[in-house]
Amino acid sequence: MAAVLPALGLGAREAADTVAAPVVPARARVIVYGMNFSPEIAGAGRYTGEIAQQLAEDGADVTVVTTPPHYPGWRVQPGYGNRYSSARHEGMRVMRVPLILHREMKGLWRLIAPLSFAVTSAPVIVWQILRRRPGIVFCVEPTLFAAPVAQLAAKLVGAEMVLHVQDLEVDAAFAVGHLRSRAWLQALGLAFERLVLRGFGRVITISDRMADKLRDKGLAAKRVSVVRNWVDLAHIFPLREASSYRAELGFRDGDFVVLYSGNIGAKQGLGVLLEAAEQLAPAGHIQVVVAGEGPAKAELQARFGHLPNLRFLPFQPYARLNAFLNMPDLHVLPQERSTADLVLPSKLGGMLASGKPILVTAEPETELARMLGDAVAYARPGCARSLAEAIRSLSERPAAPREPRIAIARTLAKETALRGISLALFAAASRERVR
Repeated sequence: MAAVLPALGLGAREAADTVAAPVVPARARVIVYGMNFSPEIAGAGRYTGEIAQQLAEDGADVTVVTTPPHYPGWRVQPGYGNRYSSARHEGMRVMRVPLILHREMKGLWRLIAPLSFAVTSAPVIVWQILRRRPGIVFCVEPTLFAAPVAQLAAKLVGAEMVLHVQDLEVDAAFAVGHLRSRAWLQALGLAFERLVLRGFGRVITISDRMADKLRDKGLAAKRVSVVRNWVDLAHIFPLREASSYRAELGFRDGDFVVLYSGNIGAKQGLGVLLEAAEQLAPAGHIQVVVAGEGPAKAELQARFGHLPNLRFLPFQPYARLNAFLNMPDLHVLPQERSTADLVLPSKLGGMLASGKPILVTAEPETELARMLGDAVAYARPGCARSLAEAIRSLSERPAAPREPRIAIARTLAKETALRGISLALFAAASRERVR
């Protein structure tokens, strides 16, 4: 909450009053427009779903235009079809549109998928805006490709456009190699991004560095708010007893278990972790678990699947997520150096809330390192030897006290963050109430 309040012009006493008061105006109409939505459990889809659900619970009339759940595996989840559909869900209207998916979502295919969403959703979002005449159209990046048509329709009905930036997708696409680093193509992408960003009255993002980059792209400081991604502290918390997963997965009492749980894609830098696992294989007792889905999983399994100290798992059920995040002796959060400060990993909140030790690959000057301070251990990004040495060193000494990590997790509490989102969405109405 603290991060969003200065951007809204609220002092400490006013902030306290506002947090206690309802934020969503009566009968407010909001259209949520984004490629990812619940029941996706990773990345932007989960957070967008929780935002929409909170707005509906607070009394807003919420309509969602999205796709069938498909991330991070880039396959439509069972029970859903890759087609047009409409349903009521948690008090919201959820309208889903098809998109083009491919078995290997790399390179050009990572561009085709959001472009197809922009095309198939265009008539739906225009009709919904013109028909429902919302006060706010809430778009989510990724993807910006779909935004221009929504901006045009919103202008016709006087709706305010608000953008939630989970990922600086243009910068990240070139940084991780989804798009070739040709000067003209990068210039075109950045010009398109700047043009689209100007069409939003307010922009909410998840980190201070991302906010700085948005201002560098031409947004006025007063239009940008920061609300970090959150964690449900009622669902993720330290267990008093050993996690049942350790016995279920056959780990011995002397095993030192290292866990990565999340999306398995280009931005995560997982190849370095698995190279470190290869170096640690002779130790025997250091076991590495990689849990999740994503376009890089098959390639990594083919390359490293033979390692005796490594196992791959799918995403675990949300109902058992707390037990799973309490299972390891060490969480590892790898990142590619090229994407530092372009994203802030959403998996971090759960790691912190579990209380378990965390090892992060980050340079000291990055926001991630500044945010976490001495609460976690560090290794050099992109260096398997540095990561292996850090894991080995941590396995040989007592675990660091968990209190500093729990303290950071409390600043990411779900209830506070969702209220911060509502404040950013309905800033004008909130200011009127606290005057």
